[in-house]
Amino acid sequence: MKFTTKVNIKNRKAKFEYHVQDDFVAGIVLMGSEIKSIRLSKVNMQDAYCFVENGEVWIVNLHISSYDNAGFVSHEPLRRRKLLLNRREIDKIDKKLKEQGLTLIPLRLFTTDKGLAKIQIAIGKGKKLYDKRDDIKQKDMKRDMARIKY
Repeated sequence: MKFTTKVNIKNRKAKFEYHVQDDFVAGIVLMGSEIKSIRLSKVNMQDAYCFVENGEVWIVNLHISSYDNAGFVSHEPLRRRKLLLNRREIDKIDKKLKEQGLTLIPLRLFTTDKGLAKIQIAIGKGKKLYDKRDDIKQKDMKRDMARIKY
């Protein structure tokens, strides 16, 4: 059974705010109304972050809007959601997060060909102000070069 609607929701601010090191693809434990909202792209992952607790990875502040036709059994938009990873991956993430200044951030939420929702998470280190200025300068230079070519 193939699904025609592909969802690819990116956290655009993540690469601006963090130096991305390692990334992982994880499944998400969802309710039925949540996956329907995701397929309609009603997701905001701007303030979302992940953490490891008791050998499990959780995502917090991932806002999945309520599904209009869910009836009385709807979901809470900002609830904690469990991420599904292998034990080896969880141990690797936990070991890296114990280093100073590293955090686990979601990069993008997408659906597979089978219609399953997956999330790409990454270990990142927060950028300093001068790093952000350098990124803006590089982006401006690239845009100016593209204008000159045409």
